[in-house]
Amino acid sequence: MAPRRHRPPQKAYENREFLHHAAARPLRILSEYLEPQSRLDHYRIVDTIVFMGSARPVPLKQAERELKAARGEAAVARAEQHLRMSGYYEAASELAERLTAWSKGLNDEERRYVVCTGGGPGIMEAANRGASKARGMNVGMTISIPNEQTHNPYVTRELGFHFHYFFMRKFWLAYLAKAVIFFPGGFGTLDEMFELLTLLKTRKITKHLPVVLFGSGFWAEVVNFEALTRYGTIDPQDLEYFLTTDSVDEAFTYITEQLSAYTQAEKGATL
Repeated sequence: MAPRRHRPPQKAYENREFLHHAAARPLRILSEYLEPQSRLDHYRIVDTIVFMGSARPVPLKQAERELKAARGEAAVARAEQHLRMSGYYEAASELAERLTAWSKGLNDEERRYVVCTGGGPGIMEAANRGASKARGMNVGMTISIPNEQTHNPYVTRELGFHFHYFFMRKFWLAYLAKAVIFFPGGFGTLDEMFELLTLLKTRKITKHLPVVLFGSGFWAEVVNFEALTRYGTIDPQDLEYFLTTDSVDEAFTYITEQLSAYTQAEKGATL
């Protein structure tokens, strides 16, 4: 009788059943730290300008086509809303394009400000699209959710990341950020905005980080910051953590001036 042939034990890191088991959760979390770090280091991405906002806005031309084709009261109302919100898509695209062109014109090769987004549609697509139009590398960080978000086509292929854990995605969005622009958005955008402001307030983020809230009408209606100061739950000076504007020009000037001043101060401190 021929002896039975025993299969060698499977290496732990090749055991897919184990890797997807609860016991391997620390490994999966660590992977979502180390793998992005490896790629970001390879492409020397050390400073980002992060765009956050709703996944729902569409380009102006698409919104105009939708309105023209809409039939019925509900469809027309939805198309009209898309048309109103398309202005934010266009503004995000223009601002990302201008910031990318500005960054590419800097003399300091060690410091380049790369547009980074959540990688999905809407405002995220607009910012990646603007950066791509300026022929700049840009980053997209999607998340696995029931309504699956695929990378928009404007994300630099080598810099598209896909996360399972929200907290690891939020870590990478914030960790390299040197400026953050919030466009109108829903639960996700509000969550990201309040967490970032909390980290600034509690000094868990100690770096200089200019923040812009784009769309003054939206932000004034959705978040009553003045009421928070009136009730004494935040300090009046906490409103200085961000600039609220409707102007691409003002946002561009504020961010570039802040980043330029910070870069010079940092260089002076290291001499």
